[in-house]
Amino acid sequence: MKVADILRVKGGTLFTVKPDQALAEAAQIMADRDIGSLVVMDHGDLVGMLTFREVIVSVVKSGGSLGSTLVRSAMDDHPLTCTLGTELDEVRRMMLERHARYMPVMDSRTLMGVISFYDVAKAVVDSQNFENKLLKAYIRDWPGEDQASASK
Repeated sequence: MKVADILRVKGGTLFTVKPDQALAEAAQIMADRDIGSLVVMDHGDLVGMLTFREVIVSVVKSGGSLGSTLVRSAMDDHPLTCTLGTELDEVRRMMLERHARYMPVMDSRTLMGVISFYDVAKAVVDSQNFENKLLKAYIRDWPGEDQASASK
């Protein structure tokens, strides 16, 4: 399974912010949309990733307030990315190694979507459930000893 398969099921709604936007505004967007991340874009280029983790770290650093903090100062400016053709096993490995919960999906310099650790886990579980159903159907249709010896 590839990242393109996850995005096909998930859909393509994307939420982005600019690096010079107020962090408080970005946090409000995340809260209003019930999302855990925003892609930071500047002049059409991916420049960072902002997740609830970076927002919390910034709140703690500033003593409980976001004040006039900008997205630029809180974002991860070297986010982990993948492509539409990246295999799901590779994405899982990358996310686990970097403790990343969200990953922008790029096609050259074009942002195609964002996948989350939840999306990856759901795809794995769905795939395993499908395989289990096929195996159970195969076992159910297994010929009994009477049928196996009669066909010889």
